[in-house]
Amino acid sequence: MRFAAYEYRNRRHVAVVEEDGTLRPLPGVGSLTGLLAHCGGLPGLLAAGSAGPDVPPGPHVSEVRLLPPLRPPTVRDFVTFEEHVEGVRRSVDGAAGVPEQWYAAPTFYFTNPYAVYGPYDDIPVPPGSTVLDFELEVAAVIGTEGRDLTPEQARDRIIGYTVFNDWSARDLQSAEMKVGLGPCKGKDTATTLGPYLVTADELEKYRDRDGFLRLGLTASVNGLTVGTDLLSNMSWTFEEMVAYASRGTWVRPGDVLGTGTCGNGGCLAELWGVHGAQEPPPLKPGDTVTLTVEGIGSVSNTVVAGAAPVPLPIGRRRSRERP
Repeated sequence: MRFAAYEYRNRRHVAVVEEDGTLRPLPGVGSLTGLLAHCGGLPGLLAAGSAGPDVPPGPHVSEVRLLPPLRPPTVRDFVTFEEHVEGVRRSVDGAAGVPEQWYAAPTFYFTNPYAVYGPYDDIPVPPGSTVLDFELEVAAVIGTEGRDLTPEQARDRIIGYTVFNDWSARDLQSAEMKVGLGPCKGKDTATTLGPYLVTADELEKYRDRDGFLRLGLTASVNGLTVGTDLLSNMSWTFEEMVAYASRGTWVRPGDVLGTGTCGNGGCLAELWGVHGAQEPPPLKPGDTVTLTVEGIGSVSNTVVAGAAPVPLPIGRRRSRERP
């Protein structure tokens, strides 16, 4: 089953998406995030999506503005593709290979849940950036809470999947990571989710014998394909990612966990490392990025000019006087 959030005639709705693209609104459901919090997992969500057969059909998806399928309370972004790490490392600091520590655990950072955009929204250039990039990812969405989960327990906590574009200001990211705290404003202003939340049962047919989902991934800029990969090239499964995320803390309904960027052109920075130059060039206003994931769908966003940065002083060197 596929769920969408959309705006139509100045009103917002949550609906099931039929195979022909017709939207079937869910009566009394104000947000998919709220529905996930109360439905008790995948069986409850499927039951909610099957309710109300007598409700008149809504518009076709082509007639509405699709919103992010949900507004997540938290967004964790992992880095699970070895090829991406290798290419970006070469691009950023000229180093070869993958750091040995990377293999120890599926590392992630928290990104901004207030900066989520819909599948066809325009994306402003982050203030002060001239080196904008996309990142082709897939996200798992949590349906029931859990803590200190095993991977086997984590599978039942995943309620569905969506396409994830982690927009990245590479110049800002490179400068601020020298402080040693990880990405900040370089990753803070835009994340695309969509076009739908596809329930976990829909993708089971793609699962391989090692537990990975074998989905084709494609990235294009202005209609030109720049990257292709398989989701099954991840080094950890979604269940292992969720288990690690829950270690010592909680994952709760609506939480989003991104895979991190796929390899083989899943972002421009990786290609810059391979080519030894910024080719293809960084994104600029007017460029359209389309990301497609087999079994889930496509998101397509156009870059537009952003706001100028509000100037701030540099850090002041203080006397370190003590009382």
